[in-house]
Amino acid sequence: MSKIREEELKKLYYSIGEVAQMFDVNTSLIRFWEKEFPAVKPKKNKKGNRLFTPKDIVKIDKIYTLVKVKGFTLDGANKALKDKTTDYNLEESESFDKSELIQRLESIKHKLLRSRS
Repeated sequence: MSKIREEELKKLYYSIGEVAQMFDVNTSLIRFWEKEFPAVKPKKNKKGNRLFTPKDIVKIDKIYTLVKVKGFTLDGANKALKDKTTDYNLEESESFDKSELIQRLESIKHKLLRSRS
């Protein structure tokens, strides 16, 4: 599900516009993620322009996958990125059984509604 592979990135640095274009998002979202996720630390030149390395772009790809594809909250994505012990295999989303999750959530909902009355 990952959009970017580090091996495919040939340049040493990429501008924020190029990074935003890779993910088909606005540059403001990239700047917002930079504030929200300590893992993303682009270099800045004398003018203050952000310069993203291929490693920065791979981190943004993980954030993109967690937030936009898997539906994590920003806090949840931050914890997932920081948690080295848990493998949040980002490539696994195709094999995820949504119907099983829906059944489990419906069961929890039913139990909560019963306990409420």
